Amino acid sequence: MKTWDDYKHYIQAVDTDAGQDLDEIEEQAAIISTMIQQRHALGLSQRELASLCGMPQSSVARIESSQTTPSLTTLLRLLKPLGLKLTISK
Repeated sequence: MKTWDDYKHYIQAVDTDAGQDLDEIEEQAAIISTMIQQRHALGLSQRELASLCGMPQSSVARIESSQTTPSLTTLLRLLKPLGLKLTISK
Protein backbone atom coordinates (compact mmCIF):
# COMPACT_ATOMS: atom_id res chain seq x y z
CA MET A 1 0.00 0.00 0.00
CA LYS A 2 1.41 3.29 -1.08
CA THR A 3 -0.94 5.89 0.32
CA TRP A 4 -3.22 6.54 3.26
CA ASP A 5 -6.24 6.18 0.97
CA ASP A 6 -5.00 2.76 -0.19
CA TYR A 7 -4.71 1.65 3.42
CA LYS A 8 -8.11 3.12 4.31
CA HIS A 9 -9.82 1.38 1.39
CA TYR A 10 -8.16 -1.89 2.35
CA ILE A 11 -9.36 -1.58 5.97
CA GLN A 12 -12.87 -0.66 4.82
CA ALA A 13 -12.99 -3.75 2.60
CA VAL A 14 -11.70 -6.07 5.32
CA ASP A 15 -13.47 -4.63 8.39
CA THR A 16 -16.41 -2.26 7.87
CA ASP A 17 -16.51 -1.26 11.56
CA ALA A 18 -12.85 -0.28 11.52
CA GLY A 19 -13.44 1.53 8.24
CA GLN A 20 -16.22 3.57 9.83
CA ASP A 21 -13.93 4.37 12.76
CA LEU A 22 -11.30 5.67 10.34
CA ASP A 23 -13.90 7.85 8.61
CA GLU A 24 -14.97 9.33 11.96
CA ILE A 25 -11.36 10.01 12.96
CA GLU A 26 -10.71 11.78 9.65
CA GLU A 27 -13.86 13.90 10.07
CA GLN A 28 -12.87 14.91 13.60
CA ALA A 29 -9.33 15.71 12.46
CA ALA A 30 -10.70 17.92 9.66
CA ILE A 31 -12.80 19.92 12.13
CA ILE A 32 -9.91 20.37 14.55
CA SER A 33 -7.50 21.28 11.76
CA THR A 34 -9.90 23.93 10.45
CA MET A 35 -10.32 25.37 13.95
CA ILE A 36 -6.55 25.60 14.46
CA GLN A 37 -6.00 27.17 11.03
CA GLN A 38 -8.70 29.77 11.67
CA ARG A 39 -7.39 30.52 15.16
CA HIS A 40 -3.94 31.13 13.67
CA ALA A 41 -5.40 33.23 10.83
CA LEU A 42 -7.11 35.43 13.40
CA GLY A 43 -3.89 35.72 15.40
CA LEU A 44 -5.46 34.19 18.51
CA SER A 45 -3.57 32.14 21.06
CA GLN A 46 -5.22 29.16 22.72
CA ARG A 47 -5.47 31.25 25.87
CA GLU A 48 -7.25 34.08 24.03
CA LEU A 49 -9.70 31.68 22.37
CA ALA A 50 -10.36 29.97 25.68
CA SER A 51 -11.05 33.34 27.30
CA LEU A 52 -13.52 34.24 24.56
CA CYS A 53 -15.28 30.92 25.15
CA GLY A 54 -15.22 31.03 28.95
CA MET A 55 -13.14 27.90 29.34
CA PRO A 56 -9.62 27.04 30.50
CA GLN A 57 -6.77 27.16 27.98
CA SER A 58 -5.96 23.56 28.89
CA SER A 59 -9.36 22.49 27.52
CA VAL A 60 -8.61 24.13 24.17
CA ALA A 61 -5.17 22.46 24.14
CA ARG A 62 -6.65 19.02 24.84
CA ILE A 63 -9.25 19.45 22.08
CA GLU A 64 -6.70 20.72 19.56
CA SER A 65 -4.36 17.82 20.31
CA SER A 66 -7.22 15.29 20.03
CA GLN A 67 -6.74 14.18 23.62
CA THR A 68 -10.43 14.80 24.21
CA THR A 69 -13.51 15.07 22.03
CA PRO A 70 -15.64 18.12 22.79
CA SER A 71 -19.36 17.94 23.31
CA LEU A 72 -21.48 19.57 20.64
CA THR A 73 -22.13 22.52 22.96
CA THR A 74 -18.40 23.03 23.56
CA LEU A 75 -17.61 22.68 19.86
CA LEU A 76 -20.19 25.34 18.98
CA ARG A 77 -18.79 27.64 21.69
CA LEU A 78 -15.33 27.30 20.14
CA LEU A 79 -16.48 27.82 16.56
CA LYS A 80 -18.43 31.04 17.20
CA PRO A 81 -15.54 33.40 18.03
CA LEU A 82 -13.58 31.87 15.16
CA GLY A 83 -16.34 32.85 12.74
CA LEU A 84 -16.92 29.21 11.82
CA LYS A 85 -20.19 27.30 11.56
CA LEU A 86 -20.87 23.61 11.80
CA THR A 87 -22.67 22.37 8.71
CA ILE A 88 -24.37 19.01 8.45
CA SER A 89 -24.89 17.56 5.01
CA LYS A 90 -26.19 14.34 3.62
